[in-house]
Formats: sequence, structure tokens, C-alpha cells
Amino acid sequence: MDWYEDEDLWTGFSEVMFSPERSAQAARHVTGSPLLRFPAGARVLDQCCGMGVFTVPLARQGYAVTGVDLSPVMLARAERACADAGVKAELVRGDMREYVRPGAFDAVINLYTSFGYFEAPEENLRVLRNAHDSLAPGGRLVVDVMGKETYARWAGQPKVVEVPGGQVFMADTILDDWTRYRTEWTLVRDGTARRAALTCFVYSAAELRALFEAAGFTGVECFGGFGGEPYDNLATRLIVRGTRSG
Repeated sequence: MDWYEDEDLWTGFSEVMFSPERSAQAARHVTGSPLLRFPAGARVLDQCCGMGVFTVPLARQGYAVTGVDLSPVMLARAERACADAGVKAELVRGDMREYVRPGAFDAVINLYTSFGYFEAPEENLRVLRNAHDSLAPGGRLVVDVMGKETYARWAGQPKVVEVPGGQVFMADTILDDWTRYRTEWTLVRDGTARRAALTCFVYSAAELRALFEAAGFTGVECFGGFGGEPYDNLATRLIVRGTRSG
């Protein structure tokens, strides 16, 4: 079983991945970011939607949102989140390497480092191609990751995240000449330790731009944050946007 199929990872560490603070931040991005501003009533595909952190605020904005995720546990949580918020979204269990709905969406999003999961580079490229093929002409894909240039500023430094009743200790290892990284998490709470690990590709702006272009996107742009900031030495994220031409 690959790490991204491990339900214990998504459920056991959900307080870190999907904290209330992150949900609030996502809602602010949806209402305030020019990169997440789509035409009224736009059809939006949320690749790797998880528990609906972006799905819910997008639906609240009036977009017709489809969330796709491999985890039935995360989809069940997304369904509850939509119900609690009083919004509707289509939620589909699917693998982003396989899910394609030709020409069905005006925008596709893949946010909070949900890209680069797969060991074979061609499978990650397939995710972008599926997004491209699922867009109507003129539609846009927005991918948000931790860029290699930003990640290099603090990679390798142990980190501690406080969670209710405990702490999560995080340690990173760079792999394959800065091609990928491995993150190991240890949750310590109530005298017990729970461990998980994930491995992911890490991309520079130039590398991710090239992948977008290989997938068929045009007008590819790189940004350093959800405010549309330039991708420079002050960048906090790497956000890449590309358009499907006619």
C-alpha cells in the first residue's frame, strides 16, 4: 500500500493537516484571492479535495463544485462539512491519475501540496493532463505547493506542532538530489506515540512550469502566494496557473 492510501495517516494526523486555522485560512483565500476568483456559477473541480477545506467555501461562493478524493473517510468528512455549512457539492471517490470528465469544468484546483504524490514522474504528469482534459476551452488550472526554493530555507530543521493534548514532531529528509522529500511525523499524546511518513516530489517554479506546458497548458504563470505576489525570495508558496486553449 502506498502512503497516500493509508487511512491512518489522514485520520490520525488530520488535526495537523486540516486544522480549524487552516480551514479559516482557506475560506479567506477563496473570498480574497484573485487566483481563486472564477466567473459567476463556474464549474470547479477540486482535485484531492480531502475533507472539503476548499470545497465548502467555494460552494458557498456559488460555484458548482465537484470534489474528488481517493479516501472514503475524507469524503465522508467533506459531506458532513457541506451539510454543516448548508452548501451542496458533488463528491466523488476517485484517483486523480484516472479521473477525467472531458470539457466539464471552468476551473480545476489542486491546493495545499496535493500534487507530486506519485513515485513515477509520468503519473504526476498524468494528473495535470487529466486536469487539462477536464477543462473547457479557456478554463484554468491552479496548483499550490511548497516550492523547492522556499522549502530549501527550512528543510531539515525539526519542527513541532501543538495539537490538543499533545504534540506532533516533524522531520524532513531530502531525497534523490532534491527531487523528492520524505516527511516523518510522530504524534505524542497520552503517553503514546503514533508515527506516519509520506514521500513527495518537490518542484522548482521552472520545473512545475515545464510540467504544465508538457500537459498542454498555455499562458503559464507562477506566483508566490494567494495574493498573486511574484514568486521571488519572499514567496511563501509556489502557485502555478495555466490555461487550456481552445
